[in-house]
Amino acid sequence: MEDELMRIGVSIPSRLLSAFDQVINRRGYSSRSEAIRDAIRGYLLDYESLGQTEGEQIGVITLVYNHEQRGLISLLTDIQHENASIITSTIHIHLDTTNCLEIDVVRGSSTEITGFAEKMMVQSGVFQVRMFVIPALSLASAEKIKHNSINVGYSDRSPD
Repeated sequence: MEDELMRIGVSIPSRLLSAFDQVINRRGYSSRSEAIRDAIRGYLLDYESLGQTEGEQIGVITLVYNHEQRGLISLLTDIQHENASIITSTIHIHLDTTNCLEIDVVRGSSTEITGFAEKMMVQSGVFQVRMFVIPALSLASAEKIKHNSINVGYSDRSPD
């Protein structure tokens, strides 16, 4: 049995809608509605998978934001200081005169890392937050993976 479809209204900036329309046309969607449903499904799957990983994680969180947004830099710095125990390194890049890219290398539990990313994600002036996290591996585990499986993120250039 299929769920009843609900009609909603969404306000979207014209440039964002135009870019979305270009993508959905290239991908062959029959309507915006179907593309939006697909995007929501993907968002929900990504969100659910974030909390399913147990144990220590390592990864990166990327953040694109408007540094001219009143109070944002101070707020982001406070959030980083509150989460200093999981941040191992930070890279800050000026994209243009208004926007910055920040890359935080993190190590901690899935709950800690996700909580950190979500605190930044909801701030006004933050345009995009992406997170890539994998289980932290001991050297013994890394050796086992190297010899027993194919791992797209692993490159071994030493002769065997």
